[in-house]
This record gives sequence, structure tokens and C-alpha cells, in this order.
Amino acid sequence: MFRSRFWVCLVLSIPVLLYSPTLQAWLGFTMPTFPGSAWLTPVFAVIIFAYGGVPFLQMAVPELHNRQPGMMTLISLAIIVAFVYSLATLVLPNTMGFFWELVTLIDIMLLGHWLEMRSVRQASGALNELAKLMPDDAERITAGGDTEIVPVTALASGDLLLVRPGASVPADGEITEGESSV
Repeated sequence: MFRSRFWVCLVLSIPVLLYSPTLQAWLGFTMPTFPGSAWLTPVFAVIIFAYGGVPFLQMAVPELHNRQPGMMTLISLAIIVAFVYSLATLVLPNTMGFFWELVTLIDIMLLGHWLEMRSVRQASGALNELAKLMPDDAERITAGGDTEIVPVTALASGDLLLVRPGASVPADGEITEGESSV
């Protein structure tokens, strides 16, 4: 979700950045004007806010509902303030909008969450691969000294297990006797 939104918003941010008076002044260039060019940055910023920013707002709602504000609440607050202020500058005299700041903030947040979700998926995949290495059964040593094959889910604290050389260790524990490589 974040990946596609990031790329769409990044492309839509280009006109906002190019037509931003602040960036034009900093970088020493001017873009050609045309009828309606003054509305280019607000219109694109609203589109980017609606497409790239609203998911953060939606994820902040449960945080606020549970009275546990977190990262999504902070991100939402930042983009809402930048959005509302920038819209207000359209009607207030002698003010400068933060449209380019708004869109770059949304782009950076989308990129960050895309990378975070990718890392979480990779870590989850690695944990699943590790779980596949765990055996389904274990050899439990009975009170009489015999061994019985039992499901790992049937093991309890204090059980003695036999782990043969080269076998996978079915559960956490401590070695009581013997040595080998597993």
C-alpha cells in the first residue's frame, strides 16, 4: 500500500516543488506562468493529501479511540497542521503557504512506512523459516528410562528429552548429561 502511494505522490509532488516560490527563490529559477498556475500547488497538494495523507489519518483514529496516541497521531497532526495552514494562506493576506513542505512530509512518511513494512515482512519471513526448522515431535524420557515420541505441544516444564546427534532441539532447556553436536 505505502509503496504505490509513495511513487504516485512523489510524481505528483514534482509540480508542487517546481512551482513553489520558496524553492524557486532558493534555487534561483522561475517557472513559466500561465492562467491558473497559482492554483497548481494547492490543487496538487490537496490531491497528495487526500491520496497519501489520509491513510495516516485513518491509522491515527484507532490510536486516539484507544487513548494511546502514537506515531500515526504525530504524523497526522503534522500533516493536518501543514495542510490547514497552507489552505488558510490562500485567503489570508501576506502569508506564504507550506504546500511544498506538506507534500515532502507526506512523501517522506510514505517512504519511511514502505521501508518499515518491507522490513517487518522480511523479519516475519525469517521467523517463519526458523519455525519450519523446529521439529514437530520430541523424544521424552519416561520415569522408567524409556523414550516415547510425543508432540512438541505435549511437552511440559521439567520433562527430560533425548536429543540425538544432528537432530533439532525441540524446546528450550538445559543439558543434564552427555555432549554432542546438534
